[in-house]
Amino acid sequence: MKLTVNRENFYKAIQKVTNIIGSRSTLPVLANVLLEAENGKLTLTTTDLEIRISTKLDANVEREGKTTVPAKRLTALVSKLMGDEISLDCNEKHHTEIICGTSKFRLLGLSDDDFPLPVDFISNKHIKLKENDFRKMLDMIYYAVSLEDTRKVLHGILLSIKDNILTAVATDGKRLALVERVPDEFSGDEGNTIVPSKSVNEVKRMIDGDGVISIEIGEKQATFRDKDTCLVTKLIEGNYPNYRQVIPVSFSKVIDVPAKPLLAKLELVSLALADGNSYVILTFDENKLKFQASSTNVGEGIDYMDIDYEDNKIDLSFNPIYLAEPLKHGDFEKVKIKMNDGFSPVAIEAGEGFLYIIMPMRNR
Repeated sequence: MKLTVNRENFYKAIQKVTNIIGSRSTLPVLANVLLEAENGKLTLTTTDLEIRISTKLDANVEREGKTTVPAKRLTALVSKLMGDEISLDCNEKHHTEIICGTSKFRLLGLSDDDFPLPVDFISNKHIKLKENDFRKMLDMIYYAVSLEDTRKVLHGILLSIKDNILTAVATDGKRLALVERVPDEFSGDEGNTIVPSKSVNEVKRMIDGDGVISIEIGEKQATFRDKDTCLVTKLIEGNYPNYRQVIPVSFSKVIDVPAKPLLAKLELVSLALADGNSYVILTFDENKLKFQASSTNVGEGIDYMDIDYEDNKIDLSFNPIYLAEPLKHGDFEKVKIKMNDGFSPVAIEAGEGFLYIIMPMRNR
């Protein structure tokens, strides 16, 4: 294998595929990136046996071939090389000579024969969306994925398609984030799919343009593909909880609140809280929203904002991080806060099909 490639483009491609590589692996070749030079393209592939990511870029290929190179070492090297183009020349022993500017290196690789082959699967769903729309959907809910719950199904994001509406859901049992979109294209069977959170994070990283992302879903695997990059992931097996059950049928109180001032006031009074299981009290009363937080070893913070509210006084206590996250990740101008009393689930609703359900805390 012998080729020349643009250094900047090569570095961007490496960054897309090397994040899934862990520090410990039972197979040495899994610490390497597979390089394949063919038909004027260089393809880079990595896998951890759960996720497989491939990306392509243009290259001046003098001699076609394949090899594997230590991924972390290659990333560090290319990030520091100085020059516009990189030359790669690999011999039959899988030793790759790398030349860029005045620099010359040789990296010792492993045979591509040892690199795991892709697993074929039959797709039963095919969804297409604009990349920016799909990234927004993931950003709006990703933070609510469970990191600790023993139920493995909560360690991923649910993608559910029904009546030509794509619903993405994340929950950790304490709050639930949901967003709905009508896909640009859909074919195949309706139903639910749970994508692992690590895979979702990599999909977010690979989406860097304004093109179209194509999603193919099978029984145990899913593929996410854009113009240059393809990610294949195993799916989480099992039944996702019936998230519709936790959404109240109706609300007696609905208040429009500007999102950015709400977040600013919330973060401000939270400075009075110590680390740990603290809470912020929100009081709705007489066209005012009062924010109050206190802790024994820091102090107390109080602030107010004007709202349109003339109903009964209500006090609600929230984990400030849980309350702030949808406001941080949604980039909303206004939100609707929907509630019934100080103890029932509260909804935060915004445009673009977003809904967030959070339980008030019961304080001593």
